[in-house]
Amino acid sequence: MATPAELGFRMPAEWEPHEAVWFSWPHPYTDSFPGAYDRIPSAMARLVRAAADFEPVRVNVNDAAEEAEVRRHVGKCDNVRYFHVPTDEPWCRDHGPVFLVNDATGEVAVADFEFNSWGRKLPRWELDRLAPVAIARQLGMRCFSNPMVLEGGSIDVNGSGSVLTTRSCLLNPNRNPSMTQAQIEQNLRDWLAVRNILWLGDGIEGDDTDGHVDDLTRFVGKSRVITVVDDDPADPNTAILSENLATLRSLRDEDGNPLDIVELPMPEKHRDWQGHRLPSSYANFLILNGAVLMPTFDDPRDAEAAAVLSSVFPGRKVVPVDCSDLIIGLGSVHCLSQQQPAPPRT
Repeated sequence: MATPAELGFRMPAEWEPHEAVWFSWPHPYTDSFPGAYDRIPSAMARLVRAAADFEPVRVNVNDAAEEAEVRRHVGKCDNVRYFHVPTDEPWCRDHGPVFLVNDATGEVAVADFEFNSWGRKLPRWELDRLAPVAIARQLGMRCFSNPMVLEGGSIDVNGSGSVLTTRSCLLNPNRNPSMTQAQIEQNLRDWLAVRNILWLGDGIEGDDTDGHVDDLTRFVGKSRVITVVDDDPADPNTAILSENLATLRSLRDEDGNPLDIVELPMPEKHRDWQGHRLPSSYANFLILNGAVLMPTFDDPRDAEAAAVLSSVFPGRKVVPVDCSDLIIGLGSVHCLSQQQPAPPRT
């Protein structure tokens, strides 16, 4: 059977035009926000409305009753549509579809990778793993099913042949214990149409995904990346991010060009009510049509981070989104969203 890459499909870069952006609404019984759910619907509604200012938004809800409840939180917004796609948790980046495009035919399709709740971290994921197929069916899109476990937050592509990922996540035995690194790399080539796999090391402290790259380093151009750094010698992230930066300096894009690296500050340490470190990161931004939604944490470095992103995206408006409550679930803007690319012009 031909692979998506052999059929002419590729995963586009996030800055390419979008048809819409997807979210999965968090439910009262979620395991992601223990003891804090009462603050989550209003925070999620702010995120949805911020995205809807720039492009169509599609929200997964369990049923008509939940749709009615979510509509009350979001308010009247003509740019938001609701889809009855049941989910367990709200992290659409990881359980949602990975959308592919075919530049020759103009087709948009869904890649349905296996999902196992980040190595069985949470007790329920059966609905989450069915979401890509359900979304593809409702959109009338072709769906390619891949048995390899892969979350959307674990990869970041430049759309022209390179993908960023981390060894701590993709090579973790709680994902694909029977696959070698070579087999995982070939799967990425076959499904995302990449030819250059750029491996980074560990993720930031507090990240229960085993090191998703969207909290570390992101492509912002073919050869340009933005990466978080820290200078606090007492913070465990400083050594992790220093090693990550050194690795980036040794890497090349698919054409052999060195990476143009932009440094982004890290926010100060944030902890939950039990004292656990939260994975707050400004790298967890979302690129939209004409905008960049940047997570903020009521932190002294929020403004500095916004200035860096504004310099990187001069044609887009950088919009701060308060994620002080959402980060309790160990993720923020990018983790909660999944972009659907616009059909390529043929």
